[in-house]
Amino acid sequence: MSESKQADFRSLHSTVDSKGKRNWVHALQPKGKLYQYRTYLSYVYVVLFFSMPFIRIDGNPLFQFNIPQGEFTFFGSLFTPQDFIMFGLGMIIFMLFIVIFTLIYGRFFCGWVCPQTIFMEMIFRKIEYFIEGDGNKQKINNGKKWTTELYVRKTIKHIVFLVLSFAISNTFLAYIIGTEQLFKIITDPLSEHIGGFIGIIFFTLVFYTVYAFVREIVCTVICPYGRIQGVLLDKNSIVVAYDYLRGEPRNKKKATEGAGDCIDCGMCVNVCPTNIDIRNGTQLECVNCTACIDACNMMMKKVNKPENLITFASENQIASGKKFEFTYRIKAYSGVLVILMVLLGVLIVTRTTFDATILRVPGQGMQENKDGTISNLFRIKVTNKSNRDLPYRLVATDPDVQIERIGQTLDTLKGRQLAEETFFIKVDSNKIKNRKEEYEIKLLSGDKVITTKKAIFISDL
Repeated sequence: MSESKQADFRSLHSTVDSKGKRNWVHALQPKGKLYQYRTYLSYVYVVLFFSMPFIRIDGNPLFQFNIPQGEFTFFGSLFTPQDFIMFGLGMIIFMLFIVIFTLIYGRFFCGWVCPQTIFMEMIFRKIEYFIEGDGNKQKINNGKKWTTELYVRKTIKHIVFLVLSFAISNTFLAYIIGTEQLFKIITDPLSEHIGGFIGIIFFTLVFYTVYAFVREIVCTVICPYGRIQGVLLDKNSIVVAYDYLRGEPRNKKKATEGAGDCIDCGMCVNVCPTNIDIRNGTQLECVNCTACIDACNMMMKKVNKPENLITFASENQIASGKKFEFTYRIKAYSGVLVILMVLLGVLIVTRTTFDATILRVPGQGMQENKDGTISNLFRIKVTNKSNRDLPYRLVATDPDVQIERIGQTLDTLKGRQLAEETFFIKVDSNKIKNRKEEYEIKLLSGDKVITTKKAIFISDL
């Protein structure tokens, strides 16, 4: 590509015309093997998305992100604010995984797994094709004076979009507040859940606006991941790429001597959901959806040329023919990732159902009792991280230590709730050897020891 063309291409945005106005994308519907794979994957994704809030493990939802209460559920395990260190470590692992994945596979996630792409290209765009026709037909009809039939078709399309957005909004909220709370918002009088109702309407309008109007701008402008990929990608990253060595110079006449395989048909641009020309090289707007690969392969078949003129490859692979290699940067990041994942695994495995803190009651010193024992007053705050009510009791590890619970005692811990109680630790004065002793207190559920905590016992003897 000449320097002038390169400059022109870099100075323009794919969804903005020369006058600065929105360049509406009327992408043709892709056809091909990769598009079919993406369709199958989208079926799985949509089924999982709409069903996972209703799947429960041991009474807990499979996944829930209760941001207002600071609670998160992963694979049925509840993580409370007390598990913040694990949540923070999980986020670091997630970010590092994104860095490594992007270094190797570019924006493959965006085109094949990202919810925005799945819903936009595999659901909303297909509905639009069904109601209004393919991209060329839409472009022609929108450029002419609208007929009654076109108004009817667009009205039907937007009604369907709103209904789908409403369904997505409800499911999205189920991941945050849970299905039980969502059902209450739906079935209880509106006056009892004004906030929840406003939330459903708000997210419905957000999703509708995104999929009906904003569309690819989410990927090309709004999404932060798309913005940082330019920093993460290098010449060894595998991306959707045009083999310019084989394709250039372009020529529509097959018999022209010295011409490349690219016949300059423009199909790779016509099917692109972000309206870019992949032949210009790797671009920020490319989401690696592979629509251009299918389109190019279809045209190569028609002109009896080898497929994969556009394919998955790295820049170095196309330029030199070398295979992908793991760089030192990828190996270093991968090593750190493995270490962090092992650490998180250890924290999860050693995590207990009860999370407790035992502290001496402020302002209370030791007490000398008539039976010859010394006592300290303690308060325990304990959280049951499960979704079920569980039996609970305290037992000292040392047989010479007695626990005397006072006030309102706890025999059962309610699921996902914080509870507290006060108790004395009593020790025979003859058994006390140091001014400060450390005693272990076991928290049991039935006969099972859930966790063990330490209590600092102080005496003036």
